Amino acid sequence: QVQLVESGGGLVQPGGSLRLSCAASGSIFGILTMGWYRQAPGKQRELVAIIINGGITHYADFVKGRFTISRDNDKNMVYLQMNNLKPEDTAVYYCNYVDPRGSSWGQGTQVTVSS
Repeated sequence: QVQLVESGGGLVQPGGSLRLSCAASGSIFGILTMGWYRQAPGKQRELVAIIINGGITHYADFVKGRFTISRDNDKNMVYLQMNNLKPEDTAVYYCNYVDPRGSSWGQGTQVTVSS
């Protein structure tokens, strides 16, 4: 079983930046992907960005050019650098981990973009 703990959320003004972190622990083996999803009130959870084993990244169109996902394999960490944040980026952001045994989710971290 893999545990994920997110951190780094908070309140930021439009145009500001935040960096989310996700620490993975437990029975980590054969990682396929690690990534970030988000869920705004009244909406379905949606993909933000993932990083595939080997370093290939994929972003949702609405964050391309603003967000950057990265991973530290030695520390079992994944990060999401979010720049030029917009009010519509307000959501709970969840870390996700996938290996051949299945998928794990973190508890989420709130990101609020408001003036």
